[in-house]
Amino acid sequence: MSAGNDRFSPAALRRRFARPWPSGSMMASDGFDPPVTGSTPAAVLVPLVVRDSGTTVLLTLRTAHLNDHAGQVAFPGGRCEPGDCDAEQTALREAREEVGLESSQVEIIGQLPEYLTGTGFLVTPVVGLVTPPLNLKLDDFEVAEAFEPPLPFLMDPAHWERHTVFYQGRNRTYWSMPWQGYFIWGATAGMLVNLQRYLMAED
Repeated sequence: MSAGNDRFSPAALRRRFARPWPSGSMMASDGFDPPVTGSTPAAVLVPLVVRDSGTTVLLTLRTAHLNDHAGQVAFPGGRCEPGDCDAEQTALREAREEVGLESSQVEIIGQLPEYLTGTGFLVTPVVGLVTPPLNLKLDDFEVAEAFEPPLPFLMDPAHWERHTVFYQGRNRTYWSMPWQGYFIWGATAGMLVNLQRYLMAED
C-alpha cells in the first residue's frame, strides 16, 4: 500500500476520526438557498467498505420518480423519523431500508459537520467502516443502482470538477466527481469534499 493510501486504511481512519475537525475548511451547504420554511433534519451513512483491494465508498443512484433528489447519486440516508434516537440510528435504519446493509456490518467511527442542502435538508453525515461481504437488497422504489468508487479516487482533488450555474438571480457553484459514467455532484460531492479536507488536514 502506498504512503498516500495509508490514510485510507481502517486503522488510519479510526485514528483520524478520534481528532477534531479542522477549523474553517469545511463546507456547510451546497450554495443553493434552502426553502424559507426551514430545514428538515436528516442523516446519511457514508459507508467506507473495507475490501482487500482497498477502501471503497458505497453510493446509490436514486430512482427517477422520487420527489427529492431524483436520479442523483447519493449516500444511503433520509429524513429523521420520530422513533430515531439520533442521527446514527437514522443513518443505519435508512441504509438497511434502502440497500439492505445490516448495522452489524457497520462500525461507526465518527461524523462530519451538518450539511444544508438547497432542498431544505439539514444532513448529518455518519461515517462507518463496512465489513464485506455485502448482500445488498435494493429498495426498488428508491434505489436504481448501488456502486463503489475507490476512496482514494474520490479523495484526489485532481478528479474533482467545479461548476457554476446562474440560478435565482446569481451565480452558484458546486462540485462534481465523475466516475465510470456516474455523475457525483451537489450535496454528495460536497460532503465528500468535506471528508477529504478532514482526512488530509494536518491539525
